[in-house]
Amino acid sequence: MPELQDVFRLYGNNYMEQHHPPPHVCKAIRDIQNCRTAALGGHTDTCDECGYVKNSYNSCRNRHCPKCQALTKEQWVLDRESELLPVPYFHIVFTLPQELNQIVIHNREKLFNLLFRASAETLKALALDKKHLGAQAGFISILHTWGQNLMFHPHVHVVIPGGGLTAIGCWKDTGKKFFIPAKVMAKLFRGKFLHGLQEMRHKIRGLEDDGVWRTTANTLYAKDWYVYCKKPFKTNSSVLQYLGRYTHRIAISTHRILSIQDDMVSFKWRDYADGAKQKVMTLTAGEFMRRFLLHVLPPGFTKIRHYGFLGSAVKKVRLALCKMLTGAKIFERLKLSAVELMLKLTGRDISLCPICGIGHFHLFSGLSPPIPA
Repeated sequence: MPELQDVFRLYGNNYMEQHHPPPHVCKAIRDIQNCRTAALGGHTDTCDECGYVKNSYNSCRNRHCPKCQALTKEQWVLDRESELLPVPYFHIVFTLPQELNQIVIHNREKLFNLLFRASAETLKALALDKKHLGAQAGFISILHTWGQNLMFHPHVHVVIPGGGLTAIGCWKDTGKKFFIPAKVMAKLFRGKFLHGLQEMRHKIRGLEDDGVWRTTANTLYAKDWYVYCKKPFKTNSSVLQYLGRYTHRIAISTHRILSIQDDMVSFKWRDYADGAKQKVMTLTAGEFMRRFLLHVLPPGFTKIRHYGFLGSAVKKVRLALCKMLTGAKIFERLKLSAVELMLKLTGRDISLCPICGIGHFHLFSGLSPPIPA
């Protein structure tokens, strides 16, 4: 089957020559091109039963590479399993209006951070309000920047348990209905984001001019912003499945790519404006890469963040208290090897020799990357 790597191997070098993307985007292109090839080096394994020898090449470990996310995702999910509480969990989406897309594209790090901050402050403030919950919530926020057609669509997914810690250290449960109306969240989110944008606008490319800012602000204040809350997850295991699906997802997965032919790339997508019908989109290779590369994050940017009683500074103490108050089961945090993770993920023992079916592979020697000419 065609892969994302095939697109960048065939057309990536030409794209870089024509468009001169920034260094971190060039690095993503080269990493995807070279992942699990001799270019990155590797090692030789030998079977302890029949002596069969195989070469294994290193992964690029780039978070935008589809080959490198499965094991990372699986270990991350195992780490989160020990943090789940026996309460309903909800899924909320905070989306920026499309009028902001070009401004965000040219000011990614600043405005991605503002998106995180405005959505988190909205949830924290409303959860503390006695009209809604009157307790500290704890939640995980995950940045996504794409839609099914690969166009730029910045939004934050939030997974939040139904309840929180009161000021006197008691657990306050919400039941199966989410405790904050979507319209209330949307209005406060709009206000917090635009207030933050106003404070930093002189540092934002495209908003320095007073007239441009007034026009943009008036348009955005007049618009209803989109905040969506889904029904609670059925089980805690479905929370984990959701988290794994969203936390380490890239803009397009390999199984959606249908063909690469005559400098054109065809892929499956769902058109949610047309009843979520599955369709096929065909783009030139250059346009396909341009859209994919819109979603390469700034270097070192944290796309998964924890807030409230799940915040890193307080999680150890407050999550332990939440577990005790809700009667949560105690899970031992597991750290699995790559072989164990692959066995759990696929049911296949990658250390087992495919020739004799009896022996197991053991490291024989390293393979260095080729020396550049």
